[in-house]
Amino acid sequence: MQQILVYADSLSWGIIPDTRGRLPFEQRWPGVCEMALRQAGQDIRILENCLNGRRTVWPDPFKDGRDGSEGLAQVMEMHAPLKMVVLMLGNNDFQCTHDNNAWLSAQGTAKLIGIIRQAPIEPGMPVPEILVIAPPAIIRPKGAIAHKFNGAEKRWPGLTEALREVAAEHSCHFMDAGTVTDASKVDGIHLDMDQHNVLGLAVAQVIQPLV
Repeated sequence: MQQILVYADSLSWGIIPDTRGRLPFEQRWPGVCEMALRQAGQDIRILENCLNGRRTVWPDPFKDGRDGSEGLAQVMEMHAPLKMVVLMLGNNDFQCTHDNNAWLSAQGTAKLIGIIRQAPIEPGMPVPEILVIAPPAIIRPKGAIAHKFNGAEKRWPGLTEALREVAAEHSCHFMDAGTVTDASKVDGIHLDMDQHNVLGLAVAQVIQPLV
């Protein structure tokens, strides 16, 4: 069995837009992806490490542990050996507590790539492949998260191309989730159940020839 780690935020955790509820594994995109790969005959296990509010490299002033660079090396040790790590982060870098642009957020992902490749895994274990997924574009935030993401839709543009450049520079695989789904119209950030399904199937198609 080959293991794939999804290191991500609430879009992958499966939060139901404008609620504190969570979709079950088989309905959130990592679960959809695993089931599709298994149905295609690949012995794959998807490991989720998805945390609501996780940034790439910035802390949350109100909640501990949201700097994605902290503890990533230990997560790599914990789950090794890994065939692949999927990174889908960035949206929380544009919360109103940060004055970031797309380039800065993408540099955060670049730091995470370096951590993955330098993690102290056991001798003889493989350094995993990395798939960088650009999240769907933030649209005007609504509902309970509107204040937290105030103005994010104006700072987000350019992230997809910045992440594409980072992935190419660091010889990582890349996928633009925005080519298969938009963000939820309910809150402008997250994914609805049908969008999780579409994304999970699309990610499986990208991963299938790589593992």
